[in-house]
Amino acid sequence: MKEIVVISGKGGTGKTSVTASFAVLGGKNIVTADCDVDAADMHLLLDPDFEKAEDFYSGQIAVIDQDKCTNCGKCAEICRYNAIPFENDQYIVKHLDCEGCGYCARICPENAIENIDNNVGQWVESNIKTGTKMVHAKMKVGAENSGKLVAKVKREAKRIAEEENKQFILVDGSPGVGCPVVSSLSGANYVILVTEPTVSGLHDLKRVYELVEKFKIKAGCIINKADLNKDKADDILKFLKENNIDHIANLPYDEMFTAAMTAGKTIVEFGDSEIKGILEKSWNKILKI
Repeated sequence: MKEIVVISGKGGTGKTSVTASFAVLGGKNIVTADCDVDAADMHLLLDPDFEKAEDFYSGQIAVIDQDKCTNCGKCAEICRYNAIPFENDQYIVKHLDCEGCGYCARICPENAIENIDNNVGQWVESNIKTGTKMVHAKMKVGAENSGKLVAKVKREAKRIAEEENKQFILVDGSPGVGCPVVSSLSGANYVILVTEPTVSGLHDLKRVYELVEKFKIKAGCIINKADLNKDKADDILKFLKENNIDHIANLPYDEMFTAAMTAGKTIVEFGDSEIKGILEKSWNKILKI
């Protein structure tokens, strides 16, 4: 079983559209994992049935028992995150500001404060239109520990792949270089970098490849909308050659991408197009690698 992770240095490069297309092309040999948990949207293209869903808990938050609280204010005095304001004649905890350190509970003279496990999101196991499974998730607004939720999604995808003897796990990672990207890369066999021919596209490609290098994972690159800026696309090709990164393909700009997304389909399902042929060849190239 091999794990392929698709990431990008910045958002908006077409990473998820490419990943969903590969999921369709891979068919029943793949378990798909949407690890872009802060902005999950691959479900829009793969028609999941949300068969199984579980809340995900990570970290803790403080809760005040108002029946025990005497409004002494000691908790608010020592809270370095200013998470315990006095509102409507009582002290309350603002959960978006609380870091769950537990110090307020330790110093409360009335034992009126308790730290409870924090529900930061939900992970889901679904059957998708390719006849296989997808594991996906969503963080709550303002929630933290997305890296841990990514790790949970990947563990569940690996479990399913092992139980069902699947050949590949295909992971749609988060953009950027933060904690969820690090978690997405852990255990990967091959990384696909999706970029675009812009100044920021090349800059962020270089930045995310520094992270990939630290994991010592072989990488390939797809340049999306490559025909919009030939000079910058050539700069990207030069960077790929200098760093021994596989050049998988150049994708031309095509408004069918948007039309396919609007219809809830991947570009490889949406009629015949130049991009469909390129992505089919790209997937076969990745399999050979």
